[in-house]
Amino acid sequence: MTRAARFHEWGASPVVEDVPEPAYEPGRVLVEVKAAALGHLDLTVATGSFAMKPALPYVGGVEASGVVLAADDLAPGTQVLLRGGGLGLLRDGCWTERVSVSPKAVSPLAEPLPHEVAASFFVPATTAYVALHDIARLEPGEEVVVTGATGAVGGMVAQQARLAGATVTGLVGRSDQLDRVPEGVRGVAADDAAALAELASARSASLLVDTLGGAGLVERTRWVRPGGRAVVIGYVLGASVTVDLPSWLLDDVALLPVNMVRHERRAREVAPSLVGRLASGELGVEVERFDLAEIGKALELLREGRVRGRAVVTFG
Repeated sequence: MTRAARFHEWGASPVVEDVPEPAYEPGRVLVEVKAAALGHLDLTVATGSFAMKPALPYVGGVEASGVVLAADDLAPGTQVLLRGGGLGLLRDGCWTERVSVSPKAVSPLAEPLPHEVAASFFVPATTAYVALHDIARLEPGEEVVVTGATGAVGGMVAQQARLAGATVTGLVGRSDQLDRVPEGVRGVAADDAAALAELASARSASLLVDTLGGAGLVERTRWVRPGGRAVVIGYVLGASVTVDLPSWLLDDVALLPVNMVRHERRAREVAPSLVGRLASGELGVEVERFDLAEIGKALELLREGRVRGRAVVTFG
């Protein structure tokens, strides 16, 4: 038997329990999972209201890092990223000590990474790259404002924008979070009214990358100079916003959406170069670790927005 976290009811917490030990089968890859990510997609699937859902009971988890135990064409011990192939979406996922998966869900890493980082880098790192380079078409020397700069995606956007030669300002929720802003990024706290007024008055940025959404999105676009653009990644502060069209036309800031479902192939293309930057220390992912037995608590903290960086469960 092997330990796993399984959902038995929609909307309930997963149960950590023993499940049958997977065996190696030709045409499959048997993996020992070392760390598995916990994300908002996992929470969404677990509600039972998402368009994609496995049959109950199911093992959660759409992303993980582990080592190959047996495979047709991968050597035992090879570090791999588990993602895709319906894991945690259409079938059992990665929140388990050992798993047998389709080769389509397995990506060997170009360079070794700590398993917690390997399990959690893909979404924030590739989203940041696509948002900055494919959608915003960032040029060196630009001034960029990033909201949610201590979050997993916002922090990665801030780091990659700085590496691309931009001057970066990172917005955080409170003054006591300023020490978590990535190195080389100017931090501004949302509870500092004077600093926010200065951003609005100067309108010196050419690009806003917004991970917050909500009713304040339009106001934040007014930190960008006319002719600039605002790339919208997330909506943690709300899924709806009202746009006064005459004012928006006068502001002249383009709103550009980031749809990573459509850009999944591009994300896989750029991931190896991002692995290299993570391995060299040019980029970093903040990770909060939990034991598998703590997964219910970890998911609740994630739901409440109280996780530092990305949450992962570790095994062994």
